[in-house]
Parts: sequence; structure tokens; C-alpha cells
Amino acid sequence: MEFLLDPLMGKPIWMWLVFISIVIALLVIDLGLIHRKSKIIGISESLWMSAFYILIAVLFGAWVWYSLGSQSATEYITGFLVEKTLAMDNVYIISLIFTYFAVPAAYQHRVLFWGILGVIVLRAIMIGLGATLVAEFSWVLYIFAVLLVATGVKMLVIGDKLPDIENNPVLKLMRRTMRITPSLHAEKFVVRQPHPVTGRMVLWATPLFVALVMVEIVDLIFAIDSVPAIFAITTDPFVVYTSNIFAILGLRALYFALAAVIDRFAYLKHALALVLIFIGSKIFIADLAGLDKFPASISLTVTLSLIGGGVLYSLYKTRPSKYLIKS
Repeated sequence: MEFLLDPLMGKPIWMWLVFISIVIALLVIDLGLIHRKSKIIGISESLWMSAFYILIAVLFGAWVWYSLGSQSATEYITGFLVEKTLAMDNVYIISLIFTYFAVPAAYQHRVLFWGILGVIVLRAIMIGLGATLVAEFSWVLYIFAVLLVATGVKMLVIGDKLPDIENNPVLKLMRRTMRITPSLHAEKFVVRQPHPVTGRMVLWATPLFVALVMVEIVDLIFAIDSVPAIFAITTDPFVVYTSNIFAILGLRALYFALAAVIDRFAYLKHALALVLIFIGSKIFIADLAGLDKFPASISLTVTLSLIGGGVLYSLYKTRPSKYLIKS
């Protein structure tokens, strides 16, 4: 059992096994017990599920504090908040995908769940590559910082631009190279149907599978922002990966409640843009101040203040008209 003490990306193997065991248990409970059959998830259930995932993430953060110290725990919480907010920004796009492919509410959780498995693998690859680059070439962090500042400024100046799903190059490629059924087949991703020419039974992808691929593409694009953001907070691969995955697991649970009220968070994107600018800038601020590293406690305070302010301001500006004071 001594191998459990061997380091893997800077942490003992047993710590990685603890995290992986928790994630597997959550996935088994989610799909194997609670959502074994497809059903519509209401707002109340969505909020309770999200609260449960947040509780698990917070408890894991407490364990990180106990095992690795306050610095790592503060970086974990900061990364979790940033990742959660970045993921919330993509809820509207995922909602558009479900609308475009006419995916019923009862099947949406199935798509989101299997999408999680792709995210877990994708993030592991991207974070592993990022950690290797940062370890070999420390100046890569400055490139990440510039990208974050540029992304934040772009979000403030340009604002939202609705994606053109119909002309998406990935969707066009799938339609050219795959057999896709014209309509859904319940919750199936693939079905066997006769070939239109030979009559031989062959595999066809359903629109539900295409929607799953499109959701994965959204996650890939989203990771281009989120991975540099978390590495600008901490270069510890364990903290980076665990905060990423716990934030995404919880967001999938929150999706069904959030999708119904996403318009109430109209100004959250502006707050997120400021968070990205701050996270990118703090690397240069630390250099100018002669610090080895920007204080984690200040990073958490600023991040929490910006996100909390964005949420409160959004709720205030989009409150029901009956509460508005008429002049």
C-alpha cells in the first residue's frame, strides 16, 4: 500500500483516489438511484440537488483546509466560485441547444449527465497539459493573464452575441458525415434502422446524440476561458481540477432552476468580465508590488464581492414591475 503515498502531480495518490471516489459515488447516486428513469426535474428538486452538491463541495474544501492548509483551501474556494460563475454564463447557450433540437425537459438531464463524463475527461487532459506547461515554462502564466484580461474587456465592450446553431461548423460536419434520424427516439442516443438505399439495418444517431455533442463543444469552448482563469489563481493541479469538477457537477443540478430564471441575472456577465480582468491583472500587480504571489485571501474577497454584487444588482434591476416606483 506504500504506492498510495507516491506523488501524482504534486499530491499523494491517496488524495486523488479520495476525490475520484467521491465523484464516482455522486454520479452513481445521481443516475443509478435518483434519476434512473427519465423525468422532468422541477425547480424545487433542482435547487435541493444543487444545495446538496454545494454542501459536498464545501465539505471537500474543509478537508482541503485540514489536509493542505488555509492557502490551498482559499484558492480552492476562489477557483470554485470563478468556475461556477463561468459555467452559469453558458446555461443560456445550452438552453438554446435544447430548444433548437426540441429536446423535452424529461431527457435534458440525461444529456447533461453524460456530458459530465466528457467534461471530467476533457478537463483532466487540459489541466494536465496546462500544469506541464506552467511547470516547464513559467512565463505561460503571463500569456494566460493577458488572455483573461482581453476576454474580460471583450465581454464588457462587445457584450452577448447569440450563437448561430444552424450554421455551426460542427453541426454541419455531423450532418454531412453521419446518419441522423429526423426526430427523437425517446431517450436513445443511437438506434438501428434500415439504410435508405440498401435496406440493411445500420446505426443512426438521434438528435439527442447531436445535442450531446453540441453541449460538449460548448464545454470545450468554455474550458478555453476557465482553465487559464483557474491557473491564474493557483498552479496546484489538485486544487485546479477538484474545484473545476465540483463546480460543474453542481451546475448541472442547478441548470433546471437557473434556465427558468436566467434573464434575472442579466448583469452577472458584466461582473464575470470584471472578475476575469482582476484575475488576469493580479499576476502583474504581484510583480509590481514585489510579491511572490498575490494574497489568496484578497483574491477570494474581491472575487466574492464582484460576483455577489453582480447577482444582487441583476436581481434589483430585473425585479418584477409591481415593485417598481412609478414617477
